[in-house]
Amino acid sequence: MAPHIAPVQTCEHFPSSAAVVVIGGGIVGLVAALTLSERGIPVVVLEKGVVAGEQSSRNQGWVRKTSRAPADVPLAIASDRLWAQLPQRLGEDVGYREAGILFLAGSEAEMEPHDAWIRSVEPFGLDSRLLTPDDISRLVPGGQGKWAGGIYTPSDGRAEPSLAASAIARAAIVKGAVIVENCAVRSLVRSAGRVTGVVTERGEINCDTVLLAGGLWSRRFLGNVGIGLPTLPLTVSVARTAPMEGPTGIAVGGPDFSFRKRADGGFVVTQRSAVKAPITLDHLLIGRKYLSSLRSQGRYLRVGIGREFFEDLTLPRRWKSQGKSPFERMRIKDPAVDEGAIHEAFAALRAAWPVFEEAEIAEVWAGTVDVTPDSLPIIDQVSEIPGLIVCSGFSGHGFGTAPAAGELAADILTGSTPIVDPTPYSFARFKGKPG
Repeated sequence: MAPHIAPVQTCEHFPSSAAVVVIGGGIVGLVAALTLSERGIPVVVLEKGVVAGEQSSRNQGWVRKTSRAPADVPLAIASDRLWAQLPQRLGEDVGYREAGILFLAGSEAEMEPHDAWIRSVEPFGLDSRLLTPDDISRLVPGGQGKWAGGIYTPSDGRAEPSLAASAIARAAIVKGAVIVENCAVRSLVRSAGRVTGVVTERGEINCDTVLLAGGLWSRRFLGNVGIGLPTLPLTVSVARTAPMEGPTGIAVGGPDFSFRKRADGGFVVTQRSAVKAPITLDHLLIGRKYLSSLRSQGRYLRVGIGREFFEDLTLPRRWKSQGKSPFERMRIKDPAVDEGAIHEAFAALRAAWPVFEEAEIAEVWAGTVDVTPDSLPIIDQVSEIPGLIVCSGFSGHGFGTAPAAGELAADILTGSTPIVDPTPYSFARFKGKPG
């Protein structure tokens, strides 16, 4: 089941050429397309399914700096500024509010990483601060939980995934971008090693540059052209409540729940410590790259073999441009909801804030994110294939950083001064590592 997405009237005709082709109609690729269009560069976005049909509409809508890797903080800071400018830029509201994000700690041991993180990001001058139990009671009243403390960043925010990508797509179209849905890109066209176009299920498009922003599908696409992209899938289940009175407009993350206010008056709720790690062939091929992450984050993962393993095996890893690609076989990744995790989240949340006893679950869904070994994305040129740029592997952070990430990709593509230093997102950090 997928959440409702604000509709977009995309292009009916099939273009023959563009300066840039963006593969993937998720929020990051759409921001890049909007930025390029604003700069007068002809761009075509090709989406195998529907705009924002996967993780761009299925995430929790958090826009945060808190607990990001220090190397990733400049991108998050830049995104804050761009999120605030979006209503004027797009001509419509996407639900962005600087409402703050708060993470709870159940013990002194859980407070230690928050303290260490604040010290690690001191050069950025963030407004993040540690909280006492009394601070938490004041900011999020009516609670019954016993907390050792927490960390709070007032300048963090939220936006609405069901609105944002669609609004960005509509604005890009107004500026001249062409967006085509239900059109999978099968492969690249190259001349003398350089990209000169793409082969789609509907024919070829000539172009100078390709931006691959295919989310969890980017690994499979690159693998078919001989490039290894280390990403693995993780699935998170989400619930939306009907409008209700809640304890705060601040987004709150506890040890085994999280919640944030929606623009419609409801709340988005998840079980933070129940992330599904469905085993696929890729786990066997490159899982060793994630041993460090597994040691530090493994307690949050629920590993198992199920439908996803066999579903993944049915999708080809090598195909010819004349044949049907895996992206045509699965237009939209729609993972099963973990009903047990949803139940656990509400049980923990109601124990902590009894007001959620009144919550009525209106909708549930699940989404799959593509995670890199260091949880940072790749936003970089592919040195082996001139004219190909990758912008993927956001590890669940893509929505929040999308405004700056998409602009950074456009900067790299055009040779402009980058909005932030792209070094942390270099492809080279994974080169020489098979997979």
